[in-house]
Amino acid sequence: MLELSLNGVRKYMDATLVLENITFEVFTGEKVGIVGANGSGKSTILKLIAGVEPMNYYPGYPQTSSFGYDEGFVNTPKEATIAYLEQAPRFPGGLKVIDVLNLAFEEVQSIEDKMRELEGNMKSLKGEALERCLDEYSKHTQLYETKGGYETSEKLARVCTGLKFHDGFLNRQFDFLSGGEKTTVMLGKLLIDAPDILLLDEPTNHLDMESIEWLQDFLKTYKGIVLVVSHDRYFLDHVVMKIVEIEDMQSKTYKGNYSSFVSQKDENLRIQFEQFREQQKKIGHMQKQVSNLREWALRADNNKFFRRAASIQKKLDKLDRIDRPVFEKTNMRLNFNATDRSGTETIKAMGLSKRYGDRVIFEDADMMVHFGERVGLIGANGSGKTTFLKMLLEEERGDAGVVTLGANVRCAYLPQKIDFHDEELTVLETFREDISIFEGKAREYLAKFMFWKGTVFKKVKQLSGGERIRLKLAILLHQDINLLILDEPTNHLDIDSIETLEEALEDFKGTIFFISHDRYFMNKMSDRVIAVENHGFKNYAGGYDEYRRVMAKRALQEKEVPIKLKKQREQRKDGKGEETVLLAQIEALESELKRLDAGLAAGTEYEKLSLLYGKKQVVSKELDAVIEKWMGMSE
Repeated sequence: MLELSLNGVRKYMDATLVLENITFEVFTGEKVGIVGANGSGKSTILKLIAGVEPMNYYPGYPQTSSFGYDEGFVNTPKEATIAYLEQAPRFPGGLKVIDVLNLAFEEVQSIEDKMRELEGNMKSLKGEALERCLDEYSKHTQLYETKGGYETSEKLARVCTGLKFHDGFLNRQFDFLSGGEKTTVMLGKLLIDAPDILLLDEPTNHLDMESIEWLQDFLKTYKGIVLVVSHDRYFLDHVVMKIVEIEDMQSKTYKGNYSSFVSQKDENLRIQFEQFREQQKKIGHMQKQVSNLREWALRADNNKFFRRAASIQKKLDKLDRIDRPVFEKTNMRLNFNATDRSGTETIKAMGLSKRYGDRVIFEDADMMVHFGERVGLIGANGSGKTTFLKMLLEEERGDAGVVTLGANVRCAYLPQKIDFHDEELTVLETFREDISIFEGKAREYLAKFMFWKGTVFKKVKQLSGGERIRLKLAILLHQDINLLILDEPTNHLDIDSIETLEEALEDFKGTIFFISHDRYFMNKMSDRVIAVENHGFKNYAGGYDEYRRVMAKRALQEKEVPIKLKKQREQRKDGKGEETVLLAQIEALESELKRLDAGLAAGTEYEKLSLLYGKKQVVSKELDAVIEKWMGMSE
């Protein structure tokens, strides 16, 4: 059984201590989540294990304020293969995506090349030379099988399907991909590689929900060690069996998933507080004893009391003090200034249609969001979520229908990509740019968003992703609003900041409409989920788990329908009655759909294709209605 362990690891970055005492161990088959605030050293730990970040030792040199040396050990088995998800991978120019993925098979390909070479040699060898060649060929064949050489096509297809790498994407030049696309390709390569120790840093950042679900299932059955840094709490809940928390440069291990970790940590803090309180009572009593004994010794001029006081004081000095637990870390303290409520109909879409060339985004779609609701908008990447937001914010127009905000709606929008007018301005200057407010009041307000003291003079261009979100929120929430529109609000926040944002949003009295891939956030925040499906909007009551349950039930029914149809058709001979008529209608409609699909596949003229597509929509709806009626009869 493989074992990965870190023992007393201390790590400096130049003269800055970033990790002080990191100790934990992981065994084969275990999936471990590493959590902690942004900048706590989570990614550094992965890099140390991968060997990307070396441990630097300087024997004989004293440690000073301007010079640091590393301590501790990172122990990995010699035979173990380790792979780390790089955020900025580099490869020789000219490689396509499929070429990068096939690099995972380099070792297998070299074994296969050797096998082909041996096969060629066998044609001309005889006697002992042939036997030696056959023996070597047998060893290479076994190694080829052990390394999964006969499963390369299956592995590649599985990963490409799960991460939605279609043929067009596979043939794109890797160098021309976006940073997110490159990271996703590298994730695919690592999963094909299947190393003994898999190190993943925010693997869900650039995936849609369907791909994340697939990755969850993939990692659950992964045979090796998996260490994952992620702020996706839902992902951690469904994948990991152990949590390592990095706090104050030290590590602490908890068994179970993320929700279990939160529960255990809360209980540990409660126990620590009880122990702290009891110890403080004991310390107070001992300190009072020391004071009284010294007073008595002075009055009676008796050294015996001094000795007893000194003895008790010595015990006090040696006492292992219990720290007072910090129940709430200093974080954003958000206040919403909700204005007068809006009308009941806050967001309204009627008969909405939108196309980009031949690509249909929305087709006669309707949506209604009422005042006070918390609604999450979900859908596959490219389904039209961002397009809808742009139309809602009047940045784009639909081809037909209307998208509008209701009466008296005052809206604040937090975009996914946050830009500021002038990146050279400071935080304070940017905040005051369009707001008439005294500097002292502005600094007091910005402190609620964790911009303290000198940090308000930091230039905007120097801000991290999380800091940019905090500044944008500060500007937005200073306004009087009753509708908050959020586009992936948790993307650049650590878990503590996400949870603080959730708490603040719970106190907001207006309407919240958001797009998010954060399923934990969606479960906590949404009263209703609206999914972009079949170029329209479909409503699901509750959060993400309820949506997932309904989708799973629907998928099961879709699998059952063909089986039931086949069974009924086999049983049907000369039967009469309504059920027989319905079955005949289903067969006819299915045949018509096949004919329309064939026409769409073969057609090239836009008007003809549009006509066929319209007919297909009508036939599909009719088929669904007939099947639903038939299933009702057969229940």
